[in-house]
Amino acid sequence: MQIAFIGLGHMGAPMAINLHKAGHAIKAFDLSADACAQVKAQGLQVAASAQDAVQGAEAVISMLPASQHVEGLYLGKDGQGGLLQHIAKGTLVIDSSTIAAATSQKAAKAAEAAGIAFIDAPVSGGTGGAIAGTLTFMVGGSDANLERARPLLEKMGKNIFHAGAVGAGQTAKICNNMLLGILMIGTSEAISLGVANGLDPKVLSEIMRRSSGGNWALEVYNPYPGVQEASAATRGYTGGFGTDLMLKDLGLAQENATAVKASTPLGGLARALYAAHSLAGHGGEDFSSVIKMLQKKG
Repeated sequence: MQIAFIGLGHMGAPMAINLHKAGHAIKAFDLSADACAQVKAQGLQVAASAQDAVQGAEAVISMLPASQHVEGLYLGKDGQGGLLQHIAKGTLVIDSSTIAAATSQKAAKAAEAAGIAFIDAPVSGGTGGAIAGTLTFMVGGSDANLERARPLLEKMGKNIFHAGAVGAGQTAKICNNMLLGILMIGTSEAISLGVANGLDPKVLSEIMRRSSGGNWALEVYNPYPGVQEASAATRGYTGGFGTDLMLKDLGLAQENATAVKASTPLGGLARALYAAHSLAGHGGEDFSSVIKMLQKKG
């Protein structure tokens, strides 16, 4: 299949590469020349622009940082028309960005009016999952559009959940990431407390992992350096899922909670802590670096 892939960051690049390895013809684009060079070195064709990328595409996949980027891409901004004007009728659009559900619904409505199929399909699994092709997709859209997308999603992930209508995938994703942010802070607090008392962080992590405190952060994304070889913490908190991206997702969760009058006190506290961590200069580091603000000093 001819696929346009737009957005080649830490997640998008390996997703596009996996589709290429599966035999699909990918025409990729990103505003970053370095990101384009990375996928070009893997044999992917790089487009001169997003408009160029979608010419002849049977499917368009986007993986962008935030709502304003998705809205600007598909619907346009500053008087400029959006990408929907350049996509052929009948094309399938899969947006895997994590954005507000309302933005997905707005884009989907415009796509439908143009005769274009649209689903929101945000992901979980981190950069490791993107590289390994084991992501979890949370899909919002019609049954028919999901089935059209499934053969592509299966080349990038191993779990595909149909959350409901357009926007439901985004809602599921912000619920998941709110819990992830809370769990990472709690895990960091517990390890920091143990280390302050002289415990070995590896031993303590294994005790908690096999006990009632076990969770994903302990098992595959430990925030303490050296506990897990492949963790972002051991790489100096580089790569992975950035603090500012977690802060964005926690903000989306709080905006949604306010809109539907849901009580999320721990989610609100997690957002405040990540905001403080970002303001302290750690916005570009992996979100597990939040442990730095919890560790005993001196």
